[in-house]
Amino acid sequence: MKHNQIIQNTIQFVKESLKNAEGGHDWFHIERVYRLATRMAEGETLNPLVVALGALLHDIADAKFHDGNEDIAPETARRFLLEQGVSEAVIQQVVYIIKHISFKNSLENKTVNISKEMAIIQDADRLDAMGAIGIARAFNYGGFKNRLLYDPAVPPDLQMNKETYKKSTAPTINHFYEKLLLLKDKMLTEKGKRLAAERHTFMELYLKQFFKEWKGEI
Repeated sequence: MKHNQIIQNTIQFVKESLKNAEGGHDWFHIERVYRLATRMAEGETLNPLVVALGALLHDIADAKFHDGNEDIAPETARRFLLEQGVSEAVIQQVVYIIKHISFKNSLENKTVNISKEMAIIQDADRLDAMGAIGIARAFNYGGFKNRLLYDPAVPPDLQMNKETYKKSTAPTINHFYEKLLLLKDKMLTEKGKRLAAERHTFMELYLKQFFKEWKGEI
């Protein structure tokens, strides 16, 4: 099967799989990451099929919507890609990316072999957690989980490990300090760093305005 047909089949598979997903982790999130990763990969020496499939399948079964089960996503991706006749070498790379791309997994103290393909997808995924859309996604998920917008009595936890991160029920504003504002310095590609700087500044301006309004300042 030709690569273009595999990609189109994957798009249809992801759209169908995520048709009832929470708004911040739905097909449109996948589409944004796919488009951004594809553009970031232009001119780079890498496997464009791995970039496309890794971006499209990176959130095919996000563990936080599956009782924390981190095996469903890689198993689902592997099964689908086998059906499409994708080579074992490509499948292994895509599955590895799915297993290791998330922010929560970066909180573990273990070595991850980050390929150029993974670096681009990870940057694209993290960029979608920043800026205007990142803010919208954060509050959408907070509403989905019925969390407070902000509580001055609950400070951000800047020492979280993977397990405390997964179990957190903190107000949404805390998420900016516990993750979103940390992403700029975790970018792995030059394109990612450039885009992250702009989105980071936007989030800082948003927070400044948020706290001004919270305090009722004139």
